[in-house]
Amino acid sequence: MAERRSPRRRPPALTPEAAERRCIDAAYSLAQRQLDEGSASPSVITHFLKMGTARAQLEQEKLRKETELLQTKKIAIEETKNMEQLFSDAISAMKRYQGYSEEEEDDEDWD
Repeated sequence: MAERRSPRRRPPALTPEAAERRCIDAAYSLAQRQLDEGSASPSVITHFLKMGTARAQLEQEKLRKETELLQTKKIAIEETKNMEQLFSDAISAMKRYQGYSEEEEDDEDWD
């Protein structure tokens, strides 16, 4: 009979993400053991075969690039908001310099 190791006891996960990561690690360990022993189900074998294809690697790269693009767009939007505020502040400062008061600026907006 094959010798079974008793599972190590670990402290409980502190976050849901850590618990999920622990489950994923356990599933990969089990799949690896099954593949090594030759007892893996066809679905496990197919899963890992698909992960090793060029298409799967391209899809992963595409997801990474899309994430980078979204982060860049987010930064650009934030910078645009900052520029709008800077322009608004600069226009207000120029109007004050020319002698317009804050009330006169408000009146002009309604014209």
